[in-house]
Amino acid sequence: MKEQFSLNVQERAERGKGPNRRLREQKLVPGVYYDDKGLNIPVVVADLPFRKILQKVGKSRVFDLNIEMDGKVVTHPSLIWVVQNHPWKNQVDHVDFYGVDPTKPIHVNVAIEIVGKAKGVTVGGKLEIYREAMEVVCLPAAIPHKIVIDVTELNMNQHINVKDVVMPEGVKAVYEQSYAIVGVINPAAETAEEEAKAK
Repeated sequence: MKEQFSLNVQERAERGKGPNRRLREQKLVPGVYYDDKGLNIPVVVADLPFRKILQKVGKSRVFDLNIEMDGKVVTHPSLIWVVQNHPWKNQVDHVDFYGVDPTKPIHVNVAIEIVGKAKGVTVGGKLEIYREAMEVVCLPAAIPHKIVIDVTELNMNQHINVKDVVMPEGVKAVYEQSYAIVGVINPAAETAEEEAKAK
């Protein structure tokens, strides 16, 4: 059973560049909670707790967003949707949270983790990773933390396509045409092709 995380935020009364700048000076992050029903609530969250939960759940794991409003706390199952970082300061400028319905499938991008040493690499091939994430559709509770792909059996000039990936139960990859995620190429053949083009 997955561990359930939560984050406490408060409704944000003031809006605009000035108030948001003052919040950031106090190590607070302005944000907005949205959902598919058209609700949007301006919120503010302490910087450190936000960074901690971002490290734990990333952008593909549902957690409980506890919004304090009018003296009451309302909990929404949510995803961290968009994080805007300052161009050069170690500062989160803004965050968007997206509320999900536990009973409805959603589309989300999940990170890919490559494991194993490909047979083709052992004989001199080069491992090429073409995708670092893939789009999947599933119920919020079934969103995998990552998609693990074992390349151990991959030989020279072979690829693993999205249609070949074994997905976790209840999770389906989203694609119109199958695409390569990882492959082993022959560096010598690639060099020869580049030299031929240069002539």
